[in-house]
Formats: sequence, structure tokens, C-alpha cells
Amino acid sequence: MGRRQVSGDARRIARERIEILFAQAERFSRSYGEGSDRCVALARRISMRYRVRIPRHLRRRYCRRCGAFLVPGVNLRVRIHRGKVVATCLRCRWQRRYRVVRRNHGQTHDT
Repeated sequence: MGRRQVSGDARRIARERIEILFAQAERFSRSYGEGSDRCVALARRISMRYRVRIPRHLRRRYCRRCGAFLVPGVNLRVRIHRGKVVATCLRCRWQRRYRVVRRNHGQTHDT
């Protein structure tokens, strides 16, 4: 028994639904914290079922260990340490590190 084929339309709809669920989680985070965690759990299930990657900017919005929707200053501590951003989930104390990439904002270097 092999993998079932997922159509391109289903994947496109899944990506859209993931975006909608993270937007809903953002709205829920202001008043109802557990609702935002549920939205994240649903988005992760959709991404696994349809084999769709969650975009990087959204992956950084939830804790991979406890599944919490992360809001800086509420349940997320963000620090810069030796050229890396250290994001700590304040619910489970899990740390995510990623490097800081400096962008060249329209500056050209003439040599």
C-alpha cells in the first residue's frame, strides 16, 4: 500500500488554510490563549497530511516542543547573543537559535 497522491489544488488550499489558521491564532492570542494553540495544532496537522511545508515566518511563531503560539513579551523571550537570535518559550523553556542575517539595504560597495 503506497502513499496516496495529493493534487496540486489540495496543496494550494492547504497552504491557504495554514495562513488563515495562523492569522486566527494571532487574533485569539490577545484574548484566548488556548484557542491560538489549537489553531497551531490544526495547521501542523494540515501540513503533515498534505505534505506542505509551513513557511519560515510562520514556523518561528510556535514552539516545536510544546506547541504554544508564541507572542514576544507574553510567552516568548527574544535575545541576541553572539550574532544569533535566541528565542525562548516561557512555557516549556525550549530555546530556538537562528543566526541574524544582515541585509544590504540598497548600499553598493565600489571597489
